[in-house]
Amino acid sequence: MKYGYARVSTTDQNLTIQEIALQKAGCEIIRGEKVSGTSREGRNELDTLLQFLRAGDSLVVTRIDRLARSIGDLQDIMKILESKKVSLICTEQPIDTSNAIGKAFLNMLGVFAQFETELRKERQMEGIAKAKAEGVYKGRKQSYDHERVKDLKAQGLGVAEIMRQTGVSKTHAYRILAH
Repeated sequence: MKYGYARVSTTDQNLTIQEIALQKAGCEIIRGEKVSGTSREGRNELDTLLQFLRAGDSLVVTRIDRLARSIGDLQDIMKILESKKVSLICTEQPIDTSNAIGKAFLNMLGVFAQFETELRKERQMEGIAKAKAEGVYKGRKQSYDHERVKDLKAQGLGVAEIMRQTGVSKTHAYRILAH
């Protein structure tokens, strides 16, 4: 039996294109979710599929990056599939892990998916650094008035009273006062 898995990273993205491709590939059951692929954490639909799959079944995805964005996660998922004697098929890439060529190609694509994620992080950090240098990016606006917290402490008030007057949590008050 073929089971489909569709995933997009954000809630404003749509699963429809992937679901149609999985239906065309012969998937009888399709599970989809809107969650980041950089980690397996919080991917409940994938976990459900991995528990449900049985020997001889196939897990079908449109592209390998829909399944995993890190080589470590991909290898973990593949270990689960292999232990259950389940094959992985990608509709847009020549991957079918029921043969050696498909397994080799899968590993190559997994490396590229992780590489793409790392490049995106680097570009993001470069953009933030450039924006900071140009004075455009200043980070998140402070939630609390740090100077007021320090002034109240200088007036001799204790942390409990500072918390009451400012709404700052105990941990945050101590963090502000430490700097």
